[in-house]
Amino acid sequence: MNDTNFLVQNGVDVAHGIELLGDLTMYNSILQEFLNGYDTRMQKLASCKNNGDLYNYSIEVHALKSDSKYLGFTTLADLAYQQEMASKNNDMNTVATGYASLISEANRIIQLVRTYLGVTGGTTTPSTSTETFKKAILVADDSNIIRSFIYDIFKEKYEVLMANDGKEVLDLVKNRSNDIVALLLDLNMPNLDGFQVLEYFQYYDLFKKIPVSIISGSDDKETIDRAFTYPIVDMLNKPFDRESVQAFVEKTIGIGVKN
Repeated sequence: MNDTNFLVQNGVDVAHGIELLGDLTMYNSILQEFLNGYDTRMQKLASCKNNGDLYNYSIEVHALKSDSKYLGFTTLADLAYQQEMASKNNDMNTVATGYASLISEANRIIQLVRTYLGVTGGTTTPSTSTETFKKAILVADDSNIIRSFIYDIFKEKYEVLMANDGKEVLDLVKNRSNDIVALLLDLNMPNLDGFQVLEYFQYYDLFKKIPVSIISGSDDKETIDRAFTYPIVDMLNKPFDRESVQAFVEKTIGIGVKN
C-alpha cells in the first residue's frame, strides 16, 4: 500500500516521523524494523509483567515509548509512558489495570503497519551482513529506532555496533576498543546510564582513544552542563535529521583521527 494518508487517518503523526528520519524511504525502513521486533518485544513485556519484574518492565516500556514517539504513534507513546511511570513507582495495580489498553493499542498499530507495508503473515528479520570492516562506530541508545537510523546512514562505511544500555557499552569497549572510532552515547539508559559510562571512560583514560559524543533527548541545562564536564566532543539533541547526524558523527570521528 505505502499510502501515508492511511496512517494519518488512523492517528499516526507521519509528518513527525519523517521530520526526524529525513525522508519517507527511511521512515518506511524503520517501520519495518519496528515490525520485525514486535513479537519479541511483546513477549518481553508480558514476561516482565507476569513475573512482577517492574524494574525490567519499566525498561521495556521506556524503549517502546521512545520508538513510538519517533514513529508518530502518539497514543501508544502516551500509554507506554503511563506504564513506565507506574512501574518506576512500583505501582503494580496501575500497571495491571493499564496493561490491556497498552497491548490493545500496540496491536492496533502493528496491524496498521502491516497493512501499510503490505506485509501478510509473520515478520522476517533481515539477514546480517558478513562484510568485514576495519573500523566501527558504537551506538548506545535504548531506542531501536535511533540505533537503526544511525546504522542505515553508516552501514556502508563502518561496522555499526549497537548497545541497548551502559553495561553493553562497557562490554563492547573492553572487547573491541581497538576497532571503535567513535562512541555515540545516550545519557538515559537502563542498567548503567550514560553518566556512569562517562565515569568509566574518565577513570580508565579512554577519551583520547575513543572519542565520545552525546545523543540526548534532554534539553535540561543542568544535564547538558554536567555532560560537558567530561571531555566529550559534542552533543546532539533529539529529534535530529540525517544530515545533522552525519556531520555530527564525522566530527566525532575526526577528533579521534587527530588524536
